[in-house]
Amino acid sequence: MAPEQRITMLDPSIADRLPAYSKVLFEAKRAKGLRFEDIASHIGRNEVACAALFYGQALATAEDIDKLSSLLGVPREVLASQMMGFPDRGRAGPMPPTDPLMYRFYEIMQNYCYPYKAVLNEKLGDGIMSGVNFTTKVDTEVDETGSTFAVITLRGRWLPFSRF
Repeated sequence: MAPEQRITMLDPSIADRLPAYSKVLFEAKRAKGLRFEDIASHIGRNEVACAALFYGQALATAEDIDKLSSLLGVPREVLASQMMGFPDRGRAGPMPPTDPLMYRFYEIMQNYCYPYKAVLNEKLGDGIMSGVNFTTKVDTEVDETGSTFAVITLRGRWLPFSRF
């Protein structure tokens, strides 16, 4: 059974931590009844990258602004004046997170970060996975019992440490 289709709204508890344009974008998104998947398709990005624009966590291009303006009905000048600067990443919420879903991501990293590191080092050597040269996507999968699973792919370029 497909989940009920709902539109993500801006969480009032973090609104004051986000750029001013976030409220404008979320309100226009709600008014148009659009999901991130719809907007992402229109602007030519994946849905996580699209959501990152709304939260001020990604750099918007002039093309993004043009497409968002036309789709959402927000004047281009309003978006351009607020979104053309550099993003101020990492300001969205408290640490540890209090939202249950976000806390589970935090918990996953607490429990599996060292195992991920060990396996990655064995496979790729000493280095780090880039969070800059990085893509991610979210999918769903239903197993043979009918249970629905979230499938999250993190794809970062491997950057070997240099010897000095």
